[in-house]
Amino acid sequence: MINIISGGVTAAKGFTANGVHCGVRKNRTKRDLSLIYSEKIANAAAVYTTNLVKGAPLTVTKNHIKDGKAQAIICNSGNANTCNANGIEIAEETCQLVASELKIEPNDVVVASTGVIGQPMSIEPFKKGIPELVSGLSVDCGTFASEGIMTTDTIKKEVAVSFNIGGKECKLGGIAKGSGMIHPNMATMLVFITTDCAISSKMLQKALSTDIQNSFNMLSVDGDTSTNDMVCVLANGMAENKEIIEENEDFKTFMTALNSVTVSLCKMIVGDGEGATKLLECKVFGADSIENAKLVAKSVVCSSLLKAAMFGADANWGRVLCAIGYSKADIDVNKVDVAFSSNKGEIVVCKNGAGVDFSEEKAKEILLEKEIDILINLNSGNVETTAWGCDLTYDYVKINGDYRT
Repeated sequence: MINIISGGVTAAKGFTANGVHCGVRKNRTKRDLSLIYSEKIANAAAVYTTNLVKGAPLTVTKNHIKDGKAQAIICNSGNANTCNANGIEIAEETCQLVASELKIEPNDVVVASTGVIGQPMSIEPFKKGIPELVSGLSVDCGTFASEGIMTTDTIKKEVAVSFNIGGKECKLGGIAKGSGMIHPNMATMLVFITTDCAISSKMLQKALSTDIQNSFNMLSVDGDTSTNDMVCVLANGMAENKEIIEENEDFKTFMTALNSVTVSLCKMIVGDGEGATKLLECKVFGADSIENAKLVAKSVVCSSLLKAAMFGADANWGRVLCAIGYSKADIDVNKVDVAFSSNKGEIVVCKNGAGVDFSEEKAKEILLEKEIDILINLNSGNVETTAWGCDLTYDYVKINGDYRT
């Protein structure tokens, strides 16, 4: 059984965290530097953006965890450290500063950055902030770490669960940032997950790489794939369960726990999309393959026209069919059924690829809710999947019209 618990990224045994303002961001009321630390060296796994333009921290992190080990994660907000001539140097020196304060090896530090691309970056804020960051490490400061990685986010994103493996209670928690420049194949986000479950680096990487195909790669805010995306997991084994080294029942339990956290974070990210007022969940049923199901679901949540219609609470189901039609999924459009659903009820708007009579008033009532399900039945098989998105509002343009200034 998977149970939701408090604690976020410090819920698991042996993890502490903190977040401070060090001066990367001009606003002194905003935390801009976060640290997560494991008292024991942990097995590590990560996945990264597919964008060919990558932030310098990703290059450094890839090199540092190629041995499958890490003990700390340092992340700043306000500057992406991307397309900077001295980017690698800054990232490496940041790791050295963290390692010196924690008395660990620099190669055991994961480094990440988020913020504006192409802005000059100085090591001075890190020299100032890291000692304070380390001295304030605490189980109770995980929420400060979640604040320190925020950019245009309006809410903190943190969640944790407990689960049982071999009679031992294990915990797994995470924090995330992400609001704009979010698109499938790794969204513009940073996600840091910790667990005290004992699992090998190989199986941890397998779990993460498998999970993101049904979580973070199934959400979209605006169709832009970021340069700095990273999801990193640390597993320090302090729950003292028998180490998971193969695909067995324990691995399945771990996968379920991991997915419960990643899906929760997905919903928080799209629900907090830049300017968004509504969380959209597109559920595709009756597909003949997972490939076709995912193509349809992602195409619908990525449609700017559909997202705009959801903002206006307009049951323009033709935009759903349009997005399905250009998704490149191999389907029979004459079999497609569409319905909209929310806390106010459910209404069928399309059967067998054609419109049906429905109450516009009832549809409007349903679509005025904060969370809306777009239900699509392809009527061609028994495969299903889910994708997440948000509406497209005036505020999205306002936010991104002056993002740098």
